[in-house]
Amino acid sequence: MAENADGQERSEDATPRRQQEAAEQGQVARSRELTTLAMLLSAALGLLMLGPGLLEGLSAQMRVGLTLDARKITDSDQMTVVLGQAFSDWVLLLAPFLGLMVVVALCAPLALGSWTFSLKLRWEHLNVLKGLARLFSWHGLVELGKALAKFLVVGGVAVLLLWRGEAELLQLGREPLAPALAHTARTLGWTFLMLTLPMILIAGVDVPFQLLSFLRNLRMTKQEVRDEMKDTEGKPEVKGRIRRLQQEFAQRRMMEKVPTADILVTNPTHYAVALEYKPETMKAPVIVALGVEHMALRIREVADQHNIPRVESPLLARALYYNGALDKPVPVSLYQAVAQVLAYVYRLRRDGELTGEPIVMADVPVPGELRTE
Repeated sequence: MAENADGQERSEDATPRRQQEAAEQGQVARSRELTTLAMLLSAALGLLMLGPGLLEGLSAQMRVGLTLDARKITDSDQMTVVLGQAFSDWVLLLAPFLGLMVVVALCAPLALGSWTFSLKLRWEHLNVLKGLARLFSWHGLVELGKALAKFLVVGGVAVLLLWRGEAELLQLGREPLAPALAHTARTLGWTFLMLTLPMILIAGVDVPFQLLSFLRNLRMTKQEVRDEMKDTEGKPEVKGRIRRLQQEFAQRRMMEKVPTADILVTNPTHYAVALEYKPETMKAPVIVALGVEHMALRIREVADQHNIPRVESPLLARALYYNGALDKPVPVSLYQAVAQVLAYVYRLRRDGELTGEPIVMADVPVPGELRTE
């Protein structure tokens, strides 16, 4: 398995960030054989569709050049016009075929994902020793083997086509010029098309090899993956510090809402839930603070400082803590129990019987499925 400079095994697949960085540096999977196949196939189709007209046009341009008036040759102004017209005619004649080849050459790399432009000069690419090392590396030997195999396969097919088409090629010399040119274009087109057949086999082997080789070169060590996670997600101690700060901020905001509560339901010591209810603006009582153990003690202290009535109802306190959510209305299944507590506290306040001592309500109707011991 591949190793890095420290001798660690590159056993982990490349992360998305590693792949993105490689793409930004111009490192993408490439297959020259796939591009060659696309170019040959496009050339074959282009010659079959455009070849007869292209060769006929080239023949017409040659006739114009050979029949040029001798007086124009000695006139620089006329000769300039003639050359300009000839150049524009040649461009218009060759533009469809050459445009097709350029488009295919640019789009072929997209079959493996994308193409990149990189204008950065990398001095290591000019290092002769590194170049020789790459040449005699395992990858270089594979590329040499592919080149030899491609030469033998394509060369063999080309020899076979010449041998099979010898009589047809010789017959071209006996045909009139115009039919011979059209026949030549079709022959070239079919020849290029036949040459693409072995290239399909070569590209079919090369594309998976290039993809696997590219992904293998991007593999990472376990330490590199851990370092990247630290860089992207932050170090554990920093993340822990951020979480603590967030919790402290949330607790501070919660404690600031305790004075707005209408009642405080307690366990009486382990749980505390502060409820606020404004009939004119709220459809149901809202939990503005809740806590357990040390946080419950702090909530009780703040509530006592602001004379918030405290109701000791262990079943209701635990049910609200485990089934409710901060800044959310109380659960629907606890409406009746909370309404009973609020009605009792409101009656005591109306009658002036609130003494500041905890109000004990052990018989509040809490549904059985919400009871926690």
